[in-house]
Amino acid sequence: MSSNPGSGADVFAGLNACQVVEQLTTGQGFGPGENISRRNECDATKDDFATYGLALDPVQGLTEFAAANDGEVSLSVNERNALQANIPTGGCAIAMEVGDHARAMVTVSMARYSQDSEACPNARAFAEKVEPLLPQSR
Repeated sequence: MSSNPGSGADVFAGLNACQVVEQLTTGQGFGPGENISRRNECDATKDDFATYGLALDPVQGLTEFAAANDGEVSLSVNERNALQANIPTGGCAIAMEVGDHARAMVTVSMARYSQDSEACPNARAFAEKVEPLLPQSR
């Protein structure tokens, strides 16, 4: 059991969102990961299918995710506490607990609106692959 990092410590230090996304999507027709902000956040797109994203947030936990999303659903990803919510513009987000004030969030946005019902099953499958690569939430 690791000690609780002090305030301001980045539990994701050394973990790069684009490296994780690329590791998990290699050989599946996705393009290279693109860092989409100054934060540790990355998207990879497979044309005519979907965009898979990963955001490693060392500051906000599940409480903040719940406050920012309506209709979130509690679930477990490989026995890790998580919340799932629809993305208002289309798609699905799953935030996994990494600490009281840290989360890893996967997002899936399908290429076509008609495929939107596939976003959450795809996000759950992607989250199950991401989860073992995350720091323990204890």
